[in-house]
Amino acid sequence: MVEQPLEFKLSEHALRKVLQEGLPLVTRPYQHIAQQLGTNEQAVIEKIAEMKQQGLIKRFGMVLRHHQLGYTANCMVVWDIPDQQVDQVAQLLSAEPAVTLCYQRPRRAKWPFNLFCMVHGKERTQVQRQIESITDKHQLNYPHQLLFSNRQFKQRGAHYV
Repeated sequence: MVEQPLEFKLSEHALRKVLQEGLPLVTRPYQHIAQQLGTNEQAVIEKIAEMKQQGLIKRFGMVLRHHQLGYTANCMVVWDIPDQQVDQVAQLLSAEPAVTLCYQRPRRAKWPFNLFCMVHGKERTQVQRQIESITDKHQLNYPHQLLFSNRQFKQRGAHYV
C-alpha cells in the first residue's frame, strides 16, 4: 500500500497574520507571501478569494504616513448630535472628502460628544476652514469642539492576529 502525501492546507490564521503586516512591495507580492508560508502563489490567491467571499476580507487598502507627507494639522472634531439625528449627520460627514474617519461613540458623564470625525491638512487654518465649510454646508448648528493633535506617538493599520 502506497501512502498518499498529506496535502498542505494553507492556514487562514497564518495568512491573516502575514497580510495584516501589509503587502510586500515586490513585483509578485502573493508569490512572496506564499514563500513565507511554505505554499504556492495560487494557494494564497485562492485563500484570499475565499476569505473575501466569506466576508472576512472586505478590501485591501494602505495606511499613509500623513505626517511624513506634510499633513501635520490633524483635527478630531467632536460633535454633540441629537441621538435621533446622529445617523443622518454621520452619513453627511462621511461623504465629505476632507473627513477621513467618522464614528459614533457613547456619551460619558461630563463629555456630551457622540460623533467624532478626523480632518487632516498641512496647515491648521486650512483645516479650520474645511471644518467651517462642512459645518455651514450641512447647517450643523450643534455644539462641537476642534481637538488638534499636539504629538504623534504611533500610527499603523489594525492588527487582529
